[in-house]
Amino acid sequence: MFCYQCQETAKNEGCGIRGVCGKTEETANLQDLLIYVLKGIAIYAEKAKEKGSLDSRCGRFTVEALFATITNVNFDSDRIIELIREAFKLRNELKEKYGADMPDNLHDSAVWFSDDVNEFKKKAAEVGILAIENIDVRSLQMLLIYGIKGIAAYAEHAAVLGFEDEKIYDFIREALISTTKDLSVDEMVALVMRAGECAVGAMALLDKANTSTYGNPEISKVNIGVRNNPGILISGHDLKDMEELLKQTEGTGVDVYTHSEMLPANSYPVFKKYAHFVGNYGGSWWHQNEEFESFNGPILMTTNCIIPVKDSYRDRIFTTSVVGYPGIKHIPPRTKGRVKDFSEIIALAKKCAPPKELEKGELVTGFAHNQALALADKVVDAVKSGAIRRFIVMAGCDGRHKTRSYYTDVAHALPKDTVILTAGCAKYRYNKLALGDINGIPRVLDAGQCNDCYSLAIIALKLKEIFGLKDINDLPISFDIAWYEQKAVAVLLALLYLGVKGIRLGPTLPAFVSPNVLEVLVDNFNIKPITDPKTDVEAMMKGQ
Repeated sequence: MFCYQCQETAKNEGCGIRGVCGKTEETANLQDLLIYVLKGIAIYAEKAKEKGSLDSRCGRFTVEALFATITNVNFDSDRIIELIREAFKLRNELKEKYGADMPDNLHDSAVWFSDDVNEFKKKAAEVGILAIENIDVRSLQMLLIYGIKGIAAYAEHAAVLGFEDEKIYDFIREALISTTKDLSVDEMVALVMRAGECAVGAMALLDKANTSTYGNPEISKVNIGVRNNPGILISGHDLKDMEELLKQTEGTGVDVYTHSEMLPANSYPVFKKYAHFVGNYGGSWWHQNEEFESFNGPILMTTNCIIPVKDSYRDRIFTTSVVGYPGIKHIPPRTKGRVKDFSEIIALAKKCAPPKELEKGELVTGFAHNQALALADKVVDAVKSGAIRRFIVMAGCDGRHKTRSYYTDVAHALPKDTVILTAGCAKYRYNKLALGDINGIPRVLDAGQCNDCYSLAIIALKLKEIFGLKDINDLPISFDIAWYEQKAVAVLLALLYLGVKGIRLGPTLPAFVSPNVLEVLVDNFNIKPITDPKTDVEAMMKGQ
C-alpha cells in the first residue's frame, strides 16, 4: 500500500505497511481500485451525457463511493469489494449502451473487469498512487482527487436530504476523467482551482439542505453532563440519521447524546423539541476509545470518523451509511419512502447502564451565518470602537498529533480583544476554555461542522461588504487552519477559490503536496506552515 491522504501519515511521507489510521494494506489497495473503476464510470457517463441520456444514478453512486474512501470511514474490505462490484455493474450498463463508438485508447479502468476477488486484490496493488511516476503530476492529481473526495462527502449529505446539483456531479466526473489524461501543469492547476469553486457550491447546497429541513441554527447552550437514563451516542455528521433516531427513541426512556462533529445538531430548532435529547458527550473523534467505553450504551457511527474498535465496546457500536468496520453490526440504508430501523440499537440501550459522567457544564454553539449576521451590527460596532481588534479563523480538524496543542496555546495567547471563528472538530482544542466575551459576544464563535466553514466564508464576505472593502484580505481576519482529512482539503480549496491569502496550515503541510506544487501555492496564495504560538500570534495581530 501507499497512502498519504491524511495529516497523520507516517513520518509525513506516506503509510506503506499499515495506515496510521488502522487501515490495512488490503483495504487501502481496494479503495484505490474503487477509485480506479470510478474513472471508468466517469468515461462512459460522459459519453452518455453527450447523448443526452445520463443516468442520475452515476453521480449519486460516485459521491457515495468516493465518500467511502475518506480517512476513517470504511475499514471493511468486504464492503469495499461490494462497492467495486456495484461500480462494475453500473459501468458495464453504461458501456453496453454507449461504448460502441468509444475510442480504442480508453483508460484501462473503463475496460478492465474480473469476478475473481484475488484478481481484484492483484489489480488493486497495481493501480495505487505510486503508479503515477512524475511527482508533480502525482501531487496535482492527488490534490484534485482528495478535494473531490471532500466535495463528495458534502454532496452525499445533501443528497440524503433530497438536495442534488448536477453541476457538482459533472465536475467530479470531469475531475476523475482528467486523471486519465496527459494534461499540462497549467491545466491541472486550473482544475484544482475549479475544485475550490465546486467545493463552495457543495457546501452551499448542504447548508441549504440542512437549514431548509431543520431550520437555521440558533445560539444554544449545550449541556455536557449526563442524566440517569440509558442513552445512545450518535457520532459522525449525518443529520437525517439524527432526526430518525430522535423520533424512534421518543417515549422509550432512552436519552440521545451527540458526540464530536454532531455537537452542532444541538443548535437546530427541529431537534430542540425532543425532551430526551440531552446534549453532547465527550470531545473530538480521536478520544472515542475512552469516551465510547465510558458511555456504557450503544454508539451509532453515521459517517467518519470511526477508529479501530476496542473489545470493551465492540458489541454495542453500530455503523450505517458509508461507514464500515469488520465484525461490527451495520444498519442497512433506508429504502424509498421508509426510515432506517434503529430498533435493535434502542433495545440494546434499554439494557445498558446510564453514561458515566465525564464533565459538567455547557458549551455554546449555533453561530452559523444566519445567526452571526443577525449580530452583524453589534459586531461591526465592536470592530469600529476597537473592542474587537481581530478575528482569527481556527477551523478545521482535530487529531492525535502532539503538535496540535499549538491551537490550544494560540487560543490562550491571543489578546482579549480578538474573536476566534471556528467550525469542525478543531474547536475541541479550545471551546472549553474560559476565554470570556467582548461586549456580550463570545470570544469563540462556533459555526458548526466542518462543512459549516461555508458559514465563516459568508460572514467574512458580508463584513467585507459592510466595511466597503474590495478585497477579503483587507479585513481584520487571519486564517490559522488545522487539517486532517479530505473534507478539510475541499475547504482549503474553497478558501483559495474565494481569494483568501496568507492561510497558516498545520500541524504539518500535506505530504501529497510536492515541493514544486507547494511553491505554486506559496507564490499565488502565500500559504504558510504554522511555527510556534507566540510568533504566529504576533504576526497575525499585525495582519501578516
